[in-house]
Amino acid sequence: MLIHDLDTPAVVCDLDKLARNLRDYAALTAAAGVALRSHTKSHKIPEIAHMQVASGAVGICCQKVGEAEVMVAAGITDILIPFNIVGATKVERLLRLTKRATITVAVDSETTARGLSEGAQQFGGTVRTLIELDTGAKRCGVQSPQEAQALARTLADLPGIDFRGLMTYPSRADAKAFVDEAVALIQGDGIPVHLVSGGGTGLEETTAALGWGEHRAGSYVWEHVTRVKSREDLSDERCPLRIITTVVSAPTRDRVIVDGGMKTFCSYPPVPYGYCVEYPEIFFTGMSIEHGHVDVSRSSHRFRVGERLTWIPLHQEMALNLHDELVGYRGEQVEVVWPVWGRGKVK
Repeated sequence: MLIHDLDTPAVVCDLDKLARNLRDYAALTAAAGVALRSHTKSHKIPEIAHMQVASGAVGICCQKVGEAEVMVAAGITDILIPFNIVGATKVERLLRLTKRATITVAVDSETTARGLSEGAQQFGGTVRTLIELDTGAKRCGVQSPQEAQALARTLADLPGIDFRGLMTYPSRADAKAFVDEAVALIQGDGIPVHLVSGGGTGLEETTAALGWGEHRAGSYVWEHVTRVKSREDLSDERCPLRIITTVVSAPTRDRVIVDGGMKTFCSYPPVPYGYCVEYPEIFFTGMSIEHGHVDVSRSSHRFRVGERLTWIPLHQEMALNLHDELVGYRGEQVEVVWPVWGRGKVK
């Protein structure tokens, strides 16, 4: 089958471009002198996770226990969940995973730490932990080096807990003083800090310059509009993932409607939602639930019902999470259809 024969909307991936992105980013982090831990929330597909590891990643990240369950079932053996695991049900699931793979999780409170410890004592096993630091993102994380020290003391004393180090996001130069002080305080208590983990595609050299050993990244897989920032920097060569749509209505000379709306691309603001590969001069002006509204007034091409248009979506991982499968192709030939096994795994 050729990609032109696929029913639409179809989410497709150029396998050669994907392999190049994985290879090039692994080489980039290696040259910077940091270990790459690839985030799989960008795709939620075990086969791509295996490709990331084969390309040089030391392991993967999963944002939720449900994603990790999918990846462990597929044979991935080293996973960081950079998220607070709260609640007895999630902790029990986590402990089951620790018996099948090396699992590390983030913590930023004594409450979360004690929940993990209680689960480890009840169900058996050991939970590896990193303390998350809020170095400016204002998301999760302890608020000071002293809080990190106090939490490290707690983790070191709790049964069933293996304290491994620290993590933060994104890597930023002005985080150095915070992290260095936290490391010094914790090590001053005789507690080893085995790892500091930073993150963010494009920030690998910052992680290296700060002297941290690990870098978490995921957006490099697709190089989408949100990541690239500028439409001028987009290209068919840079972005492997795209969505093929069909023109279903051409009500005026300046406007057409395609068969993909919010439930195809996601309703992620702002417009233009995506970049048209065939006709870069056209753009989405809005979306209904199942209709994509496209302004074609700047194009000399006369669009007709039945034509197919290919889009690089604004945010690839949010778009892909809406679909059951990703079609991989080389040239124009369909080579593989990957189920998106991790989609919807938000628990």
